[in-house]
Amino acid sequence: MTDKSRIARFPRNDFRLAQQSSYDRDSVEFEEAKYEATGWFANFDRNSNKKNGNFERKEIINGREEYVVMEHTGPGAIVRTWMPWESYKKPGTNAIIRFYIDGKSEPALQGNMFDLLNGKGLIPYPLAHESLASAVSFFPIPYAKSMKVTVSEMPFFFQFTYRAYDADTHVKSFTMADYTRATELIEKTAQTLSNLNQPQQSYELAASTILRSGEQMSLALPAGNAAIEAIKVKLGNYDDAHITRHVIIKMSFDDKQTVWSPIGDFFGTGIGVNPFEDRYRAVLEDGTMLSSWVMPYQRNAMITLKNIGPDPVDVDLQANTGEWVWDDASMYFNAAWRGQYPVATRPYSDWNYVTLTGKGVYVGDSLTVMNPDKRWWGEGDEKIYVDGETFPSIFGTGTEDYYAYSWGGKSTDFYQHPFHAQPRANVYNKLNRKTTDERNTQGYSTETRVRALDTMPFSSSLKLDMEIWSWADAQMGYGVGLYWYADENTTSNRQPDEFEARNVPPLPN
Repeated sequence: MTDKSRIARFPRNDFRLAQQSSYDRDSVEFEEAKYEATGWFANFDRNSNKKNGNFERKEIINGREEYVVMEHTGPGAIVRTWMPWESYKKPGTNAIIRFYIDGKSEPALQGNMFDLLNGKGLIPYPLAHESLASAVSFFPIPYAKSMKVTVSEMPFFFQFTYRAYDADTHVKSFTMADYTRATELIEKTAQTLSNLNQPQQSYELAASTILRSGEQMSLALPAGNAAIEAIKVKLGNYDDAHITRHVIIKMSFDDKQTVWSPIGDFFGTGIGVNPFEDRYRAVLEDGTMLSSWVMPYQRNAMITLKNIGPDPVDVDLQANTGEWVWDDASMYFNAAWRGQYPVATRPYSDWNYVTLTGKGVYVGDSLTVMNPDKRWWGEGDEKIYVDGETFPSIFGTGTEDYYAYSWGGKSTDFYQHPFHAQPRANVYNKLNRKTTDERNTQGYSTETRVRALDTMPFSSSLKLDMEIWSWADAQMGYGVGLYWYADENTTSNRQPDEFEARNVPPLPN
C-alpha cells in the first residue's frame, strides 16, 4: 500500500477485482430497445424493508439470524468496504458485522459495523476512516479458502470489494493473533499513508516559458532505463478558471504518446484551483500542481504542455526521475480524458469512462460534473466489465458511493483522503467550507479516486461505464480524467479531443 512503484508492474499473483454490493437486483440485463422494462437502470439499490432482497441471503448462525452481504469461495482478500449512515445526521448503528473465514463457525473478526470500519477503533486512520456520512475501510482482510461477511440487522447500502485469486494461490488467512503481531507495521503503514503529496524541495529538470494560443513546450527526460517520479506544473495565474481545461499535458514514453489530458483533470483539481492532496497528487493553494505517479520507460520520455486556449499562459514545468529496472512485469503509465457537453439525463444511459483492449492495470479517475439543477445528479452506478464479461463483476450503488462518500444530495462539502477526495462541490472547496445544511448540488463537482490494493488488473479488456442518473431532466456536463498502466500493445478508445476540452460546460444562471 505504501510502495508507489508497485502498481507500475503487473501483479506477481494475478487476481480479479470483484465487488458484492446492494445494487438493485432488478438490474439483470441490458437491451437497448427495452432497457427500462428489463430494469437495467433500476435505482432501489438498498434495503429498507422486508420486501427488499439486495443482499445474498439470510442465515441462522449459532442461533442468530444474520444477513449475508458478501461471500466468496477461493483464496482472496477484502480490500475495500463502504457503508453509509442510514440517517444522514446520525452516524451510528447497533448492527454487528462478522467476518467468517475459511468456513469456520466463529468469526475471525467482528464488531460494531461502523465503529470497526471508521478509523476510530481497531483499524486506524487512514486504513479506515469516516468519510462524508459513511464508513470506508481499505484494511486488507485475506483468506485462504473462503470469506463470508454477515451483519446482524438488515443492511442498508453496502459495498465489499475483494481480490479473487486463482485457486492455487497461497494466501495466509487473517487472524487476530497476526493482527496483534503486526501492530507496529500497521501503525507505520498508517503514518506513511497519512503523509500525503508534499512538495518536492528541488527538481532535476525544469522549463518555463509563455505559451501563446496553440503553442506548446516540451521537457525531455534523461535517456535510458528510468522512471519519472515527480512532476510539478504551475501557471502564471488562474483568474480564468477555464485555464485548467485549456492547458493540456501530454507525455510519451519510448516514442509512444500515452498521456493526453487537461491539467485540471490530470491533477484532480477539475475546473479552477481546488486544493487537495491524495496519495499520488496534490494541488496547493497557490495553484502548484504535483504528481507522484511512477512512470517507467526504457529509452526515452517527454513531457509536453500545450495551450489550446485563446490567451497567452505563463507555464512552469519541473520533473524528477529515478532508477528503474525494466522487467517483464513493467508497464507504461497512461492517462486520458473524456469530456462531453451537453449530456442528456433522459433517457437514462451508461456513459463510458473508457474501454481498454490488451493487458494492464486500472488505477484511478477524476470526474468533474456540471449540474444545472438543484436536485441530486449522482444516482448512477458504476458498471465495470473485465476480460469480456457480459455482466459487470463490479456493479455499484451510486456515483458518490464509488468515490467513497454517501448522501450526495447533502454531502456538498470538501473532503480528502489518501485514496479519494471531493475537491469541489458546488461553491465549496478546501478554501470555502460548507456551513449550512442546504441540498443544492448545482454547478461543478469534482470527485476523484486512486487505487492501491483495489487496482483492477485486466488480461484482455476492461470497460468502465457510469450511469447518467439524475433526478432532473436536464443537460449536464461530464469530464473524466483516467489513469492506468499497460503494456505497449494495449489500446484505448479515448483519443485527444481539443474541441471538448475547449467546450467547458457553462455554469447555470
